[in-house]
Amino acid sequence: MYYKMISLMLIFLTVLCSHNIFAEDILNSDNRFDCVIRPSLFVELSSQVRGVLESVEVERGDLVEKDQLIAKLMSGVETASVRLARARAEMRIDIETRTAEKALRKRSFKQVEKLYKKELASLREYDDAKTLSTISHHELRKAIELMHLAELELARTEETLSLRHIKSPISGVVVERLKSPGEFIEEQAVVKIAQINPLHVETIVSEDQFNRIKVGMKVKVYTMTQDQMVYDAHVTIVDPIIDAMSGTFGVRLELANPERKIPVGLRCEVSFDL
Repeated sequence: MYYKMISLMLIFLTVLCSHNIFAEDILNSDNRFDCVIRPSLFVELSSQVRGVLESVEVERGDLVEKDQLIAKLMSGVETASVRLARARAEMRIDIETRTAEKALRKRSFKQVEKLYKKELASLREYDDAKTLSTISHHELRKAIELMHLAELELARTEETLSLRHIKSPISGVVVERLKSPGEFIEEQAVVKIAQINPLHVETIVSEDQFNRIKVGMKVKVYTMTQDQMVYDAHVTIVDPIIDAMSGTFGVRLELANPERKIPVGLRCEVSFDL
């Protein structure tokens, strides 16, 4: 937690370099605290498998949706395996043959059984007909089970092929494209994506407000731009530890951005209803 507070303070020292972040300077003249708007999540998207990039479908600045295709690895072998497995899974001829054979053996056994009861067929003929009927039943079950295994193999090859398709786990915006088609990738990220709905607003508050700010509290966020905008947000995190050196603690707000039009990285001010 100590390192988290240090990290948060470094962010503010960078973004708000003209201010000293100490308890006596945190609060502005109109009871507002300095803050910065940040993405709620960063994802460096990579592949689960090694391979050569066939295509990258996005560029920096593109908006992406969850499960959208971002990039593809070369997958000729995997595609061929799926076609083969699908052909095997769709083959019904063995089941149809075994079904017809079972029906034939069943009819033959019933005929021999009637003759045996009338003492017109021998015990050996009766046993042979019964055995062949039983075998045909098991052969049909075997064909059905092999078909099920073929369907499982198809599912496995389709899953293997899907690993060659890199999809976004979140909705957001592409911050950086790191790889291009033709490059070999292992564990390296292909693109970096930021989730900008919702946004996080980070602020540092003086220690005298510690017991007054609660999770869920509604607040106003004012952008520090020429055409100042005002947004509604709410508190999601109140750091439980006060930094002894500066006499401050961190607070995180969540700011809805459904249209994804609020710029990220803006300096801002937050006003708590204290």
